[in-house]
Amino acid sequence: MSEPKSLNFTVENGERERLDIFLKKKFPHLSRSFIQKLITKGRVAVEGKILKSAYFLKGGERIMVTFPPFLKPSLKGEPIPLDILWEDDFLLVVNKPAGMLTHPTGFGQSGTLVNALLFHCHHLSQVGGELRQGIVHRLDKDTSGLLVVAKDDETHLALASQFKKRIVKKVYIALVRGRPPHDEGSIEAEIGRNYRKGIRMSLRGKNPRKAKTNYQVLKEWGKWSLLELSPETGRTHQIRLHLHCINCFLIGDSFYGGKKGREFPYKVKRGMLHAQKLSFLHPQRKEWMEFEAPLPQDMKEAINYLNKNEEGE
Repeated sequence: MSEPKSLNFTVENGERERLDIFLKKKFPHLSRSFIQKLITKGRVAVEGKILKSAYFLKGGERIMVTFPPFLKPSLKGEPIPLDILWEDDFLLVVNKPAGMLTHPTGFGQSGTLVNALLFHCHHLSQVGGELRQGIVHRLDKDTSGLLVVAKDDETHLALASQFKKRIVKKVYIALVRGRPPHDEGSIEAEIGRNYRKGIRMSLRGKNPRKAKTNYQVLKEWGKWSLLELSPETGRTHQIRLHLHCINCFLIGDSFYGGKKGREFPYKVKRGMLHAQKLSFLHPQRKEWMEFEAPLPQDMKEAINYLNKNEEGE
C-alpha cells in the first residue's frame, strides 16, 4: 500500500469557481465524482478549513489535497524497447509505436507504454493514478508518435496546465480518402459522448465540448490526400471526427472511417495517423522544447505506393 500524498495549490487572482471544478481542472484524469469524494471525506482543505464542493474559491487562497493510500495493482514494468527523444530528471519525450496502448485499461493488462516506462524509470508522476503513471496526455492505440511523460507530480501538473491553456503545440500527419474544401483551413465542431455507443464519441453528442482543428493539404493523389493537422483542443477522437466534417476519412480507421476508410488499394493494418511534432515549455528548465518524430515505415510505404500510382486509383 502506498503512503498518502499531499499537494498544495494557490488560487490565482481572478479565478472564482467551485472547488470541485477547480480541482477537476488541476487533475483532468480524475473523475469529478472521485474529486467530490475527496472533498466530502475531508481530504481537501482551503486555508486549513474543510469546505463543501460548491464553495466558490477566491484569489490567493491556499488549497491542500491529501490523496488516500491505495493498493497497488498488479502492474509491472516490462523490458519493452522505448524510442526516447529526450530524457532528464523531470520528463521524457517518447515516440510511441502504433499498436501499443498508452496505458492499461484494466488491472492485468501488459505491453503498454506505462509498462515499458515502469521498467525504464525509477519514478513516474502519480497524478493520473497507478494505471496512468506519468501519462500527461495520450494517443490512441493505433496512432503512432510523440508523447511527453512526467516523472513527478509537479512537472505533470505544470504540463497539464500548458495543455489546458493551449500552450502545447501538436502536429499530426494523416493519410485520408477525400479532399478538403480548401488547401488550408480550420474545423470547429463540438464533440461529445455518443448517446448509443458509450465508447465512441460523436459530433454534438452528450455533453458536447468545443473543439478546433487546423488543417493543411500537403499532397494529393486523386481521391487520396496527405494532411497536416494541428488540434487546438484535445478532445477524445477529435481528429478523426473533425475529418468527417470536411468529407475526409482516415485510411485504415475501422472505428470511424467506415467503408470509405477501408477501401485503400494498399493493405494497411491501422489508421494512418501519426503525431509528428510536439512543442512545449519545459516546466523546470524554462526553455521552449520542440521535437519531431519521422513517419513510421507503414505510412511511408502507403505514401510510396500512391507516388507510384499518381492517379490514386
